[in-house]
Amino acid sequence: MIDKDLAPYAALLLRVTLGFLFLAHAATKILVITPEGTALFFISIGLPGPLAYVVITAEIIGGIALVLGYHSRIAAMALLPILFGAILFAHGANGWLFSNPHGGWEYPAFWATALVVHAMTGEGVFSIRSCKLKFSLNRAS
Repeated sequence: MIDKDLAPYAALLLRVTLGFLFLAHAATKILVITPEGTALFFISIGLPGPLAYVVITAEIIGGIALVLGYHSRIAAMALLPILFGAILFAHGANGWLFSNPHGGWEYPAFWATALVVHAMTGEGVFSIRSCKLKFSLNRAS
């Protein structure tokens, strides 16, 4: 049974956590690895180097959309290819456990699942989208 009083807050917690994880991941690529280093890593695993810049940008935009709750269901689904790419190209050959050398595929697989769960449950409370909807409804009355 789903607790209808707490479910919107659970969706909020999931949404904001996912958003901050993407922002932290992008920050690591920018501040620690550097965008150029990320591009070189992409090349080393058989991906085009410029794709690194697309991924970094998507992680930032998607992370912000998730945190704010702005079309976050769409953002969650749009971020899935990044995690599938991480599984297929970066972590898949390293085994299941993320604690394996170079990280296994368990963490990106769980992260992808959490994105699907968010897309299925929705934004929850305190989202820009729900605030805008409430504003529109209040204004109409």
